[in-house]
Amino acid sequence: MDVSRRASHSGSWYTDHTQELNKQLSDWLGAADLSHGPARAIISPHAGYSYCGACAAFAYRQISPVVVRKIFILGPSHHVRLAGCALTTASIYKTPLYNLKIDKQVVKDLMDTGYFEWMSMETDEDEHSIEMQLPYIAKVMEDYKDAFTIVPILVGSLTPDKEAMYGKLLAPYLEDPSTLFVISSDFCHWGQRFRYTYYDKSCGAIHKSIKNLDKMGMDLIENLTPSAFTDYLKKYGNTICGRHPISVLLQMIKSLKERDSNQRMNLKFLKYAQSSQCNNINDSSVSYASASLVIE
Repeated sequence: MDVSRRASHSGSWYTDHTQELNKQLSDWLGAADLSHGPARAIISPHAGYSYCGACAAFAYRQISPVVVRKIFILGPSHHVRLAGCALTTASIYKTPLYNLKIDKQVVKDLMDTGYFEWMSMETDEDEHSIEMQLPYIAKVMEDYKDAFTIVPILVGSLTPDKEAMYGKLLAPYLEDPSTLFVISSDFCHWGQRFRYTYYDKSCGAIHKSIKNLDKMGMDLIENLTPSAFTDYLKKYGNTICGRHPISVLLQMIKSLKERDSNQRMNLKFLKYAQSSQCNNINDSSVSYASASLVIE
Protein backbone atom coordinates (compact mmCIF):
# COMPACT_ATOMS: atom_id res chain seq x y z
CA MET A 1 0.00 0.00 0.00
CA ASP A 2 1.28 3.46 -0.93
CA VAL A 3 1.77 5.84 1.99
CA SER A 4 1.55 9.49 0.93
CA ARG A 5 3.17 12.51 2.50
CA ARG A 6 0.87 15.49 1.97
CA ALA A 7 2.19 18.83 0.72
CA SER A 8 1.77 20.33 4.18
CA HIS A 9 3.37 23.72 3.43
CA SER A 10 1.46 24.40 0.22
CA GLY A 11 -1.02 27.24 0.60
CA SER A 12 1.30 29.00 3.06
CA TRP A 13 4.96 28.77 2.02
CA TYR A 14 4.04 28.52 -1.66
CA THR A 15 0.79 28.61 -3.62
CA ASP A 16 -1.33 25.47 -3.83
CA HIS A 17 -2.93 26.62 -7.10
CA THR A 18 -1.40 24.41 -9.78
CA GLN A 19 -1.57 26.92 -12.65
CA GLU A 20 -0.24 29.78 -10.56
CA LEU A 21 2.62 27.64 -9.20
CA ASN A 22 3.44 26.41 -12.69
CA LYS A 23 3.63 29.96 -14.01
CA GLN A 24 5.73 31.22 -11.08
CA LEU A 25 8.27 28.43 -11.45
CA SER A 26 8.38 28.82 -15.26
CA ASP A 27 8.95 32.57 -14.97
CA TRP A 28 11.73 32.20 -12.40
CA LEU A 29 13.47 29.45 -14.41
CA GLY A 30 13.10 31.54 -17.56
CA ALA A 31 14.86 34.46 -15.89
CA ALA A 32 17.85 32.32 -14.78
CA ASP A 33 20.81 31.53 -17.04
CA LEU A 34 22.03 28.01 -17.79
CA SER A 35 25.70 28.72 -17.07
CA HIS A 36 27.05 25.83 -14.97
CA GLY A 37 25.51 22.51 -15.95
CA PRO A 38 24.62 19.77 -16.25
CA ALA A 39 24.44 19.78 -12.44
CA ARG A 40 25.27 16.63 -10.47
CA ALA A 41 24.44 18.44 -7.24
CA ILE A 42 22.84 21.76 -6.41
CA ILE A 43 22.57 23.88 -3.27
CA SER A 44 19.18 25.58 -3.08
CA PRO A 45 17.39 27.69 -0.43
CA HIS A 46 14.22 26.53 1.33
CA ALA A 47 12.33 29.62 2.52
CA GLY A 48 8.91 30.69 1.27
CA TYR A 49 8.97 31.12 -2.51
CA SER A 50 8.12 34.82 -2.27
CA TYR A 51 11.51 35.24 -0.55
CA CYS A 52 13.78 32.77 -2.33
CA GLY A 53 11.94 31.35 -5.36
CA ALA A 54 13.80 33.55 -7.83
CA CYS A 55 17.17 32.70 -6.26
CA ALA A 56 16.48 28.93 -6.21
CA ALA A 57 15.76 29.00 -9.96
CA PHE A 58 19.45 29.62 -10.66
CA ALA A 59 20.29 26.23 -9.13
CA TYR A 60 17.41 24.35 -10.76
CA ARG A 61 18.14 25.86 -14.18
CA GLN A 62 21.43 23.87 -14.26
CA ILE A 63 19.68 20.46 -14.14
CA SER A 64 19.51 18.36 -17.29
CA PRO A 65 16.24 16.41 -16.86
CA VAL A 66 17.01 14.13 -19.79
CA VAL A 67 19.79 12.35 -17.85
CA VAL A 68 18.45 12.47 -14.25
CA ARG A 69 16.72 9.32 -12.98
CA LYS A 70 17.32 9.52 -9.23
CA ILE A 71 17.21 12.61 -7.01
CA PHE A 72 18.53 12.65 -3.43
CA ILE A 73 17.26 15.55 -1.31
CA LEU A 74 19.31 16.31 1.81
CA GLY A 75 17.60 18.74 4.16
CA PRO A 76 18.51 19.85 7.69
CA SER A 77 16.22 18.93 10.59
CA HIS A 78 14.56 22.05 12.01
CA HIS A 79 12.17 20.49 14.53
CA VAL A 80 13.60 17.25 15.93
CA ARG A 81 16.95 16.50 17.48
CA LEU A 82 18.77 14.01 15.33
CA ALA A 83 22.33 12.76 15.83
CA GLY A 84 22.40 10.96 12.48
CA CYS A 85 20.24 10.88 9.36
CA ALA A 86 16.65 9.72 8.89
CA LEU A 87 14.64 8.30 5.98
CA THR A 88 11.00 8.63 5.01
CA THR A 89 8.36 5.95 5.55
CA ALA A 90 6.28 7.40 2.71
CA SER A 91 6.21 5.94 -0.79
CA ILE A 92 4.80 9.09 -2.42
CA TYR A 93 5.44 12.80 -1.81
CA LYS A 94 2.54 14.93 -3.01
CA THR A 95 3.00 18.30 -4.72
CA PRO A 96 0.38 20.60 -6.33
CA LEU A 97 1.91 19.68 -9.73
CA TYR A 98 2.05 15.86 -9.49
CA ASN A 99 3.15 13.16 -7.05
CA LEU A 100 6.83 12.22 -6.69
CA LYS A 101 7.75 8.57 -6.18
CA ILE A 102 10.17 7.48 -3.45
CA ASP A 103 12.95 5.09 -4.50
CA LYS A 104 12.03 2.26 -2.13
CA GLN A 105 15.01 0.11 -3.14
CA VAL A 106 17.57 2.83 -2.33
CA VAL A 107 15.77 3.62 0.95
CA LYS A 108 15.95 -0.09 1.85
CA ASP A 109 19.64 -0.27 0.88
CA LEU A 110 20.44 2.78 3.03
CA MET A 111 18.43 1.46 5.97
CA ASP A 112 20.28 -1.87 5.70
CA THR A 113 23.60 -0.09 6.37
CA GLY A 114 22.50 0.45 9.99
CA TYR A 115 23.39 4.16 9.87
CA PHE A 116 19.88 5.55 9.33
CA GLU A 117 16.68 5.76 11.32
CA TRP A 118 13.07 6.32 10.23
CA MET A 119 11.45 9.72 10.62
CA SER A 120 7.83 9.71 11.74
CA MET A 121 5.20 11.02 9.29
CA GLU A 122 4.65 13.95 11.66
CA THR A 123 8.35 14.87 11.51
CA ASP A 124 8.33 14.37 7.73
CA GLU A 125 5.34 16.67 7.21
CA ASP A 126 6.53 19.30 9.70
CA GLU A 127 9.89 19.66 7.94
CA HIS A 128 9.97 22.34 5.24
CA SER A 129 13.63 21.98 4.18
CA ILE A 130 12.84 18.97 1.98
CA GLU A 131 9.32 19.96 0.92
CA MET A 132 10.37 23.36 -0.46
CA GLN A 133 12.53 21.57 -3.06
CA LEU A 134 9.70 19.33 -4.30
CA PRO A 135 7.70 21.71 -6.56
CA TYR A 136 10.92 22.83 -8.28
CA ILE A 137 11.96 19.19 -8.81
CA ALA A 138 8.50 18.39 -10.19
CA LYS A 139 8.64 21.39 -12.54
CA VAL A 140 12.15 20.74 -13.90
CA MET A 141 11.42 17.02 -14.37
CA GLU A 142 7.86 17.39 -15.74
CA ASP A 143 8.67 15.86 -19.17
CA TYR A 144 10.06 12.77 -17.38
CA LYS A 145 7.57 12.54 -14.50
CA ASP A 146 7.34 8.74 -14.68
CA ALA A 147 11.04 8.17 -15.25
CA PHE A 148 12.62 9.28 -11.96
CA THR A 149 12.48 8.62 -8.22
CA ILE A 150 13.46 10.64 -5.15
CA VAL A 151 15.37 9.78 -1.97
CA PRO A 152 14.66 12.31 0.83
CA ILE A 153 17.17 12.28 3.69
CA LEU A 154 16.72 14.31 6.87
CA VAL A 155 20.17 15.32 8.14
CA GLY A 156 20.74 15.85 11.86
CA SER A 157 23.42 17.72 13.83
CA LEU A 158 26.34 15.61 12.64
CA THR A 159 29.88 15.64 14.01
CA PRO A 160 32.61 16.10 11.36
CA ASP A 161 33.36 12.36 11.67
CA LYS A 162 29.73 11.49 10.93
CA GLU A 163 29.66 13.93 8.00
CA ALA A 164 32.67 12.06 6.58
CA MET A 165 31.02 8.68 7.18
CA TYR A 166 27.77 9.66 5.42
CA GLY A 167 29.79 11.32 2.65
CA LYS A 168 31.68 8.09 2.00
CA LEU A 169 28.45 6.09 2.12
CA LEU A 170 26.67 8.33 -0.40
CA ALA A 171 29.66 8.98 -2.71
CA PRO A 172 28.93 5.98 -5.02
CA TYR A 173 25.52 7.49 -5.78
CA LEU A 174 27.07 10.89 -6.64
CA GLU A 175 29.44 9.07 -8.99
CA ASP A 176 26.47 7.95 -11.10
CA PRO A 177 25.74 10.56 -13.84
CA SER A 178 22.01 9.75 -13.69
CA THR A 179 21.83 10.76 -10.02
CA LEU A 180 21.31 14.32 -8.79
CA PHE A 181 21.82 15.60 -5.23
CA VAL A 182 19.73 18.54 -3.99
CA ILE A 183 21.25 20.12 -0.89
CA SER A 184 18.70 22.27 0.93
CA SER A 185 20.10 25.25 2.83
CA ASP A 186 19.54 28.90 3.59
CA PHE A 187 22.56 30.98 4.58
CA CYS A 188 23.01 33.56 7.35
CA HIS A 189 20.02 34.06 9.67
CA TRP A 190 20.88 37.46 11.14
CA GLY A 191 19.18 39.40 13.93
CA GLN A 192 18.26 39.20 17.57
CA ARG A 193 15.38 36.79 16.86
CA PHE A 194 17.98 34.35 15.50
CA ARG A 195 20.37 35.08 18.39
CA TYR A 196 23.05 35.97 15.84
CA THR A 197 24.32 39.51 15.39
CA TYR A 198 27.92 39.18 14.19
CA TYR A 199 28.93 42.51 12.62
CA ASP A 200 32.25 43.46 11.05
CA LYS A 201 32.05 47.27 11.01
CA SER A 202 34.89 47.52 8.48
CA CYS A 203 32.43 46.24 5.83
CA GLY A 204 30.15 49.26 6.19
CA ALA A 205 26.41 48.60 6.60
CA ILE A 206 25.28 45.47 8.47
CA HIS A 207 23.89 43.87 5.29
CA LYS A 208 27.32 44.25 3.66
CA SER A 209 28.96 42.55 6.64
CA ILE A 210 26.46 39.67 6.31
CA LYS A 211 27.18 39.36 2.59
CA ASN A 212 30.92 39.35 3.27
CA LEU A 213 30.50 36.63 5.92
CA ASP A 214 28.35 34.48 3.60
CA LYS A 215 30.79 35.02 0.72
CA MET A 216 33.64 33.70 2.89
CA GLY A 217 31.66 30.52 3.49
CA MET A 218 30.63 30.22 -0.17
CA ASP A 219 34.26 30.55 -1.29
CA LEU A 220 35.29 27.73 1.05
CA ILE A 221 32.46 25.53 -0.24
CA GLU A 222 33.60 26.24 -3.82
CA ASN A 223 37.14 25.19 -2.80
CA LEU A 224 35.66 21.76 -1.89
CA THR A 225 37.59 21.50 1.38
CA PRO A 226 35.33 20.13 4.15
CA SER A 227 37.74 20.87 7.02
CA ALA A 228 38.13 24.54 6.00
CA PHE A 229 34.34 24.97 5.93
CA THR A 230 34.07 23.32 9.38
CA ASP A 231 36.78 25.66 10.75
CA TYR A 232 34.96 28.68 9.31
CA LEU A 233 31.70 27.62 11.00
CA LYS A 234 33.54 27.18 14.31
CA LYS A 235 35.20 30.58 14.03
CA TYR A 236 32.22 32.71 12.97
CA GLY A 237 29.22 30.59 14.02
CA ASN A 238 27.45 31.61 10.81
CA THR A 239 23.84 30.39 11.06
CA ILE A 240 23.81 28.39 7.80
CA CYS A 241 20.98 25.98 8.59
CA GLY A 242 22.03 23.40 5.96
CA ARG A 243 25.67 23.34 7.07
CA HIS A 244 25.54 19.59 7.79
CA PRO A 245 23.99 18.61 4.42
CA ILE A 246 26.54 20.89 2.71
CA SER A 247 29.38 19.24 4.67
CA VAL A 248 28.10 15.78 3.70
CA LEU A 249 28.21 16.86 0.03
CA LEU A 250 31.80 18.14 0.48
CA GLN A 251 32.73 14.79 2.05
CA MET A 252 31.14 12.91 -0.89
CA ILE A 253 33.26 14.97 -3.27
CA LYS A 254 36.38 14.36 -1.17
CA SER A 255 35.69 10.62 -1.18
CA LEU A 256 35.34 10.55 -4.99
CA LYS A 257 38.53 12.56 -5.41
CA GLU A 258 40.46 10.14 -3.21
CA ARG A 259 39.38 7.28 -5.46
CA ASP A 260 40.06 9.10 -8.73
CA SER A 261 42.31 12.16 -8.53
CA ASN A 262 41.81 12.86 -12.26
CA GLN A 263 38.10 13.52 -11.82
CA ARG A 264 37.45 17.22 -12.31
CA MET A 265 34.78 18.75 -10.13
CA ASN A 266 33.67 22.33 -10.09
CA LEU A 267 31.18 23.82 -7.65
CA LYS A 268 30.05 27.35 -8.33
CA PHE A 269 27.65 29.76 -6.63
CA LEU A 270 25.39 31.42 -9.19
CA LYS A 271 23.07 33.65 -7.19
CA TYR A 272 22.95 35.32 -3.77
CA ALA A 273 20.10 37.25 -2.17
CA GLN A 274 18.92 38.52 1.22
CA SER A 275 15.31 38.63 2.45
CA SER A 276 15.89 42.27 3.46
CA GLN A 277 18.80 44.64 4.01
CA CYS A 278 19.80 45.05 7.65
CA ASN A 279 20.96 48.51 8.66
CA ASN A 280 20.49 48.47 12.43
CA ILE A 281 20.52 46.02 15.33
CA ASN A 282 16.71 45.69 15.35
CA ASP A 283 16.60 44.46 11.74
CA SER A 284 16.73 40.82 10.72
CA SER A 285 17.29 38.93 7.48
CA VAL A 286 17.90 35.50 5.99
CA SER A 287 20.37 34.98 3.15
CA TYR A 288 19.83 32.67 0.18
CA ALA A 289 22.41 31.19 -2.20
CA SER A 290 22.19 28.86 -5.18
CA ALA A 291 25.07 26.69 -6.42
CA SER A 292 25.73 23.92 -8.92
CA LEU A 293 28.31 21.14 -8.96
CA VAL A 294 29.58 19.89 -12.32
CA ILE A 295 31.62 16.69 -12.62
CA GLU A 296 33.57 16.23 -15.87
